Amino acid sequence: MREDADTTQEVYKALLESTRAIPWKIDWKTMTFAYIGPQIEALLGWSPSSWVSVNDWAERMHPDDRDTVVAFCVAQSQSGTDHEADYRALTRDGGYVWIRDVVHVMRNAEGEVEALVGFMFDISERKKAEQQLIDLQKKLEEYSYQDGLTGVANRRMFDSMLEMEWANAQRAGEPLSLILLDIDYFKQYNDHYGHIQGDDCLRNVGQALKNAAIRPRDFVARFGGEEFVLILPGTDEPAARQVAERCRKLIRERCIPHEKSSVASLLTISLGVGSITPTHQDQPLPFVEAVDRLLYQAKQKGRDRLESASWSGSATPGRREEH
Repeated sequence: MREDADTTQEVYKALLESTRAIPWKIDWKTMTFAYIGPQIEALLGWSPSSWVSVNDWAERMHPDDRDTVVAFCVAQSQSGTDHEADYRALTRDGGYVWIRDVVHVMRNAEGEVEALVGFMFDISERKKAEQQLIDLQKKLEEYSYQDGLTGVANRRMFDSMLEMEWANAQRAGEPLSLILLDIDYFKQYNDHYGHIQGDDCLRNVGQALKNAAIRPRDFVARFGGEEFVLILPGTDEPAARQVAERCRKLIRERCIPHEKSSVASLLTISLGVGSITPTHQDQPLPFVEAVDRLLYQAKQKGRDRLESASWSGSATPGRREEH
């Protein structure tokens, strides 16, 4: 009978050691490894004989994972609960491999924890695939807030940013400025040069405007068609006018030909510049509409120019100081 038992044990051991999963057993009282499969050396480079105590397991874990994983596994084991844990295991050559440890808690006849047995699985490829999926989701999220043609933010992102900066300005009692601009005679540009070159023109303008918004919180978006918008937090009207003039200058420096323009031989822009220190009674939409009217005035007065206004207190479009 003893021989049969030994044979059965050898069969089980052979089966365990032929799998890709790495079997192990820890004696609970001594916190030492009673067994760990030889596959561990192929995966991590550490020989089975080097796995003596649970300290070897903990020390061969990424520092960022160690405290959380060890605390979790100890707590679950003490309560007699089977569990799983993912962590990065240190290889002998200094690298890391993602491991999933699946743990079963063994109890004696009195119900006390006697041993832990489990399997280590190499989940590096799975983690890599998960990270690729996360990166893809982030990229898709970026695309959902980015104008596909110009590379600047889109209208959806503008709406979100304006709402956030409006609330910030209300809380801090600080000015907030908005620049709305339009490419002069862009329809004539498209008709003359074609839509492919028109798209290149929009990309060119978008890039120039990104160079005009130089502070970390300055924001540029495509408002629609040939219109762009800049949000300038913590910026009063004189400072916003300077940014608007920088926009005009950077566009001029691009020297984009526009033979069908009625105001210049090179591409120009018209701008509406508005500044407000919003109170809690103010809403952003009337402010945007007021700045849009300033842009319309700039176009009505001959284009290639800017019109600006500022509001304070509980501002309305009718209470403005034009320059």
